[in-house]
Amino acid sequence: MFVQTEPTPNPNSLKFLPGKTVSNNGSFEITKKDEVSNELVRNLLSINGVEGIFLGADFISINKNEKISWDEIKHIVISLINDYYSNGKEFVIDKSLKEDNSNLSEVEQNIIKILEQKVRPAVARDGGDIKFREFKDGIVKVQLQGSCSGCPSSTMTLKQGVQNILKHYIKEVREVEAIQ
Repeated sequence: MFVQTEPTPNPNSLKFLPGKTVSNNGSFEITKKDEVSNELVRNLLSINGVEGIFLGADFISINKNEKISWDEIKHIVISLINDYYSNGKEFVIDKSLKEDNSNLSEVEQNIIKILEQKVRPAVARDGGDIKFREFKDGIVKVQLQGSCSGCPSSTMTLKQGVQNILKHYIKEVREVEAIQ
């Protein structure tokens, strides 16, 4: 197996592509190894300097501390991913992580639809994700995950990209803010 890597706009995040399914059902971000029992995720979070892991459908984004160089940890990450899949594993996460949106207003459901169709694919190409959290008084609150979390260009992307798209399609939206 050959694990490829791709840079992301965030210099402290790298996208690892194992050429296999990573998550069977949605994206998932983990920053504490006691949040999950998966052996690969726990091992990756044990690497010195790794601060977070983001699992997409076919990629793993690793966020590292800026004091650690990729040269120090990249080969360890690739080795752990190779070992995991070579032991016969088909995917890293295989559980439903879908959120129940049935109790949301029509405007909130439309916001989620726009985020999923127009924003999420572009954000995923950069190794991250965007999650809807709240809509109140014209302000949409979203959570940036994976490579997008802590990325220097995420504020510009959020304001010039996401905010403009949502305002174009949904007249009730005035502003978009990122929350932790």
